[in-house]
Amino acid sequence: MAKYLISFPSATMVLAPEDFEAVVESSHAAMREAKDAGVYVFGGGIDESVPPVLVHADGTITHETSHLDGGFLVIEVPFREEAERWAARVAQGCRTPQELRVFGFDPES
Repeated sequence: MAKYLISFPSATMVLAPEDFEAVVESSHAAMREAKDAGVYVFGGGIDESVPPVLVHADGTITHETSHLDGGFLVIEVPFREEAERWAARVAQGCRTPQELRVFGFDPES
């Protein structure tokens, strides 16, 4: 089975303030469905209030990083078509399109 990353950048989620709680509930419902189906690995949102850092091999820390924000969900399913169905379900729950990526297989991970 392959692991897939379902994610969205923060900028794609444009909501009216009064819709926020409903979207939180519907996105959590999608996660609960993934858990109930046994495909959920982990998920969450990037805490944008904490600035990212780049840690170098020598331990040096700099503040120059690429931009990453938004929310994500990692699932494990046997077929890409199933991952696409889950991405559609998450898009429905979050009310924003989702990006889908597959993790490369590494027998050490």
